[in-house]
Amino acid sequence: MQSATEKPLEGEATEKPPAVDPAEYEKLRQRTANLLQNVKELDDKYKRSLADSENLRMRLTKQIEDTKVFGIQKFCTDLLEIADVLQIACEAVPKEELEKNPYLKNLFEGLQMTESQLQSVFRRHGLTQINPLGEKFNPNEHEAVFMAEDKSKEVDSIAVVSKLGYRLRDRVIRPALVGVVKH
Repeated sequence: MQSATEKPLEGEATEKPPAVDPAEYEKLRQRTANLLQNVKELDDKYKRSLADSENLRMRLTKQIEDTKVFGIQKFCTDLLEIADVLQIACEAVPKEELEKNPYLKNLFEGLQMTESQLQSVFRRHGLTQINPLGEKFNPNEHEAVFMAEDKSKEVDSIAVVSKLGYRLRDRVIRPALVGVVKH
């Protein structure tokens, strides 16, 4: 209790609180419960919105990365034709003629270096060859263009690769054209 000379502290009640009407009390209690429920719902909506925003951010980041990586897909596909021509040119040179003709040997070595450099650039940008000779046929990476009988090889294995396939990162941009073993 305070003495007559002491002043009441701030926030301290100086009088008795007035009596509260039970109906008014119940009304205030119900309003408080409703407000608490609204706060809980708003908090839940806020957390869900934050989660949705984070999911959207992650999805957009992935799409941007995919666009960066796979934006060069068409360009890579066009360059594959050049790689094929270089490979065919290198394979077409008769090996016995190389020793006889130094000019042909220089030209052949230039073709090989160009092909090697092109493959190096491909690898640097995530473009890798699919050369499945002897592997089991996989329709996601290989395109069967003919069937071949070969009792010495396992059924559904690849006996011949007609054209190399290519993969950009983890996406096949050109399946390998293959001949599959049947019995």
